[in-house]
Amino acid sequence: MAFGKRATGAAAPAPASSSRPAAASAPAASAGAKLPGATAPPKPAAGAAPLVPKGTGTGAGTGTGAGTPRASGAPSVVKEPEPTAAAAAAATKDEESYYQVKTSVFDSLLDAVDLTQLGRMDAEAKRDELSDICREIINVKGYMLSPSREESLIADICNDVLGLGPLEPLLARDDIADIMVNGANKVYIEVNGKIELTPVRFRDNAQLMNICQRIVNAVGRRVDESSPICDARLLDGSRVNVIAPPLSLDGPSLTIRKFKKEKLTLEKLVDFGSASKACAAVLRIASASRCNILISGGTGSGKTTLLNCLTRYIDTGERVITCEDAAELQLQQPHVVRLETRPKNLEGAGEVSMRDLVKNCLRMRPERIIVGEVRGPEAFDLLQAMNTGHDGSMGTLHANTPREATSRLENMIAMGGFNLPAKAVRDQISSAIDVVVQASRLRDGSRKITHVTEVVGMEGDVITMQDLFVYEYTGEDERGKVLGRHRATGLRPHFWDKARYYGMDRELMAAIEETA
Repeated sequence: MAFGKRATGAAAPAPASSSRPAAASAPAASAGAKLPGATAPPKPAAGAAPLVPKGTGTGAGTGTGAGTPRASGAPSVVKEPEPTAAAAAAATKDEESYYQVKTSVFDSLLDAVDLTQLGRMDAEAKRDELSDICREIINVKGYMLSPSREESLIADICNDVLGLGPLEPLLARDDIADIMVNGANKVYIEVNGKIELTPVRFRDNAQLMNICQRIVNAVGRRVDESSPICDARLLDGSRVNVIAPPLSLDGPSLTIRKFKKEKLTLEKLVDFGSASKACAAVLRIASASRCNILISGGTGSGKTTLLNCLTRYIDTGERVITCEDAAELQLQQPHVVRLETRPKNLEGAGEVSMRDLVKNCLRMRPERIIVGEVRGPEAFDLLQAMNTGHDGSMGTLHANTPREATSRLENMIAMGGFNLPAKAVRDQISSAIDVVVQASRLRDGSRKITHVTEVVGMEGDVITMQDLFVYEYTGEDERGKVLGRHRATGLRPHFWDKARYYGMDRELMAAIEETA
């Protein structure tokens, strides 16, 4: 399909003006303006550094030997050259040249494409059309690119126009848990619990800010100098946080909490060593028998993932309502109503808080209420719901131990201005919460369920609790991996009667006695 602004011979943009990058000059320019990698020798040496401009030769004067001819009869294997300062400088220059060419092609693409007509196409047709235009621009401008380098450049430009730019390759990887962007030149990822620096970078902070705005605008929110903090989500439910200048001093900061494409289950958590079979069985029974469950843990400990796993055992006939700041829960049941909070608008009005959502849930005939994260006075309304016939409700909060989780609930209720005696609040907590599940991220990056603790009741002014499962640390192996096991305490669960009501008492007893 041809665009109105694109015609044979005329589609290519005019020669770059003085404001364009030097790499955008015509092919008659010096060899330094060509993108490296296009005219490689027919038989490059095995250790030669890639993407080096023709005629420069990394072996000339650097001592790498990459440009030295092989003597007759010499072995075909070339020793891997040692990295040198000159080689590092050449790689940096090569990268800068790549971004200059990319910027020139990108600017010319904006001049050549008809955005109105492009908007009428589907996603695949848009990418094909943009790729064709980019190839024409590259040919007309005379850039000498290797096939792989050309495809990489075209893919980057298409991602800039249609997607989230340099982040697209990272979002496509299923082994990444978090993407952390600290300004235009630093992008970190978390893989297997460890944080790594990537070579990904943005053209400048303006491009990064444009991508941040593209993300938040998709969910009806905004981020700018007057409203520099925003929570949002991607189409797949991944959680996004943006904080922009002037609060972020080194450029916009973007954090994306990714979800795996393959949905996790309790069985897979057992395979990963995050829980034992008996522990997973007890959690499955607690969810299916409509126990009120609170998941506690630190940042990045896997609370939301565990909550998603537990919701799989909710009966398909139940009406479930979820309340979240940024919708990320992925329930599989057919009868689910998803609610999301809303921030203030430009006039400072229109805010819908988590407490507003939880209170409104009670008028929607829910059978279960699931709160993505309890962090304020909505804790009181959630406890009220759990105590008034909405058994099986669930939520998460930040705490380091099950005991601290109950203390945090007290503090949240006090934050809401409820002038209640401490004993009355604790009575409410002990009668509402059945099970507290503690998730932790260990020092080797692995995530474990460290406690499955039951709230038994009150003894005087103290909430009494008993552990059903505890993770015991036993040491570490030679690679630094933490070793341990989940041990059942052998205590009879207090929610035994609920399990028996749902016909699961024998399964529960078998799971408790399995590793006691």
